[in-house]
Amino acid sequence: MPDSIITRYENVKNRINQACLNAERPPESVRLLAVSKTKPIEDIQELAQHGQSAFGENYLQEALEKIALLPNAEWHFIGPIQSNKTKPIAENFQWVHSIDRLKIAQRLSAQRPENLPPLQVLLEVNISQEPSKAGFTPHEILEIAPQISELPNLQLRGLMAIPQPAKTFEEQKKPFAAMRQLLQKLQETLPNHSIDTLSMGMSGDLEAAIYEGATIVRIGTDIFGARDYSNKES
Repeated sequence: MPDSIITRYENVKNRINQACLNAERPPESVRLLAVSKTKPIEDIQELAQHGQSAFGENYLQEALEKIALLPNAEWHFIGPIQSNKTKPIAENFQWVHSIDRLKIAQRLSAQRPENLPPLQVLLEVNISQEPSKAGFTPHEILEIAPQISELPNLQLRGLMAIPQPAKTFEEQKKPFAAMRQLLQKLQETLPNHSIDTLSMGMSGDLEAAIYEGATIVRIGTDIFGARDYSNKES
């Protein structure tokens, strides 16, 4: 009999706690974002009833349907953002992890309803400098972040990255260490802002990410199982 979703969820939480212990960090310094893209609302509701509060989604239309059914959860948009989709993202999410252009940040700020708190945002970094991936270069981050930090309806919280996969713990740590150093530079550049978040680490490398300072780990497969990507919007 396969493990239940709650068993897998508890196993992931135990991994996070052990990784924090190994890194000499308090367990509460790392938040678990359950990446629920392509997964049914019933699974998400089961996790929510078990105490999980934050969920990450990549596909806008699917996410909006889930938000309507579970409005009290904390919803994070973590996928690529097209200009024509900024308005519903600005209206329905609490966090956005994947800002990769100034224009997108400007649109999110302009379209965030005034009655809602500022949208918490992270800048996506192409830390492995892969041609096929979106994201700012480290150099661009330090140029663009001051402009984004001044947008009125956003609160810049930090950085997000999906490094190139690596097999060993030592190799996994390298891009995460570079992200930690970049966050420190960003904090020095913007000392009067709440720059405190590193969203990095997934099912296969969360231990290395936590060792190097991740404050949010984005876990999907090891909680929900493998995904079906058929018939999904791009």
